[in-house]
Amino acid sequence: MTQYVYAGAGRWTSASADDQPGGLMRAEVGSSEWQLLSQGLPPQAEVRSILIHPDDPQIVFAGTHDGPYRSSNQGESWEKLNFPDPSMVVWSMVFHPQNPQTIYVGTAPAAIYRSNDGGDSWKRLSIVETCGSVNMGFSMRVIRMAIDPSQPNHIYAGLEVGGVIRSTDGGNTWTDCTEDLLRLASMDHLKSQIGSDTDIEGMMDSHAITVSSAQPGTVFLATRMGLFRSPDQGDTWGDMEVGRFSPLTYARDVQVSPQDPNVLYAALSPAARSEDGSLYRSDNLGETWTRFDHDVDPESTMMTIALNPQDDQVVYCATRGGQVFGTQDGGTSWQETPLPEGLQDIYTLACG
Repeated sequence: MTQYVYAGAGRWTSASADDQPGGLMRAEVGSSEWQLLSQGLPPQAEVRSILIHPDDPQIVFAGTHDGPYRSSNQGESWEKLNFPDPSMVVWSMVFHPQNPQTIYVGTAPAAIYRSNDGGDSWKRLSIVETCGSVNMGFSMRVIRMAIDPSQPNHIYAGLEVGGVIRSTDGGNTWTDCTEDLLRLASMDHLKSQIGSDTDIEGMMDSHAITVSSAQPGTVFLATRMGLFRSPDQGDTWGDMEVGRFSPLTYARDVQVSPQDPNVLYAALSPAARSEDGSLYRSDNLGETWTRFDHDVDPESTMMTIALNPQDDQVVYCATRGGQVFGTQDGGTSWQETPLPEGLQDIYTLACG
């Protein structure tokens, strides 16, 4: 079966131009030809998340400004799912690691939903407000979720801008994991204030979260201020000090390799809107890092990473400005596959 890389774009903020292109694109792995996927999707769909079924790559989910959509033919056509709150913007999606019929969806305004039948029906779960919620002039969003593969009832959600919450019972109840992040936010070098009235803003600005089976209960978090690790299911947090290895520390994505639970990838840049970006790799769960994207020229913030679950040699990353970089030989060589001109504000990639 043909393997594809999918890219989703959308407006950066609600203040962006109404005619700024959004959309969902697809290219064969190794190809430079992008195809717009639009049949059944809303016009200029703002796509914030893409999820490929782990057992059947024909099935793909797209999280949009119009709720979740599903394709059964690798994106050729889409159906709108029967979502209880269709006005919600879907920012994140994750499969239960042992049962892909169970899917969790995170939205803006901040809410989490669960489906136990592959997306046919949904239930809204009751989540908690964190002690670090920050008013940034936009609705707080569940920007990323992760499930501990060794403890699949343990779910973590990163909130932009609000820290982290955790469930240990499959999403039925949630607790706040933000208190110790606030302790870190009191340190001078971790203070940041751009769009609110508080300098805890940077530490609460969660972008990605992940868990590795190599260290059950250890959670990795990407924020505006860098990369952070919790060894105890989010109760306490420590700075991974990625600045020892990279001059760029604004972290937009962090992911665990599907093939090797000791390998992490991180998308690092100077800021949310910048003229540089990078992809780093760690072979020891963040103890050390090396630059992974060689001989490429990112011209804007590195936003997102896509790892191929079938082939660890295939890695993609994308910048906010629409550059997509890919390797098929484990990082030895890279190919730039830019999206069509004008398509920017890339939020999500998926490969499979």
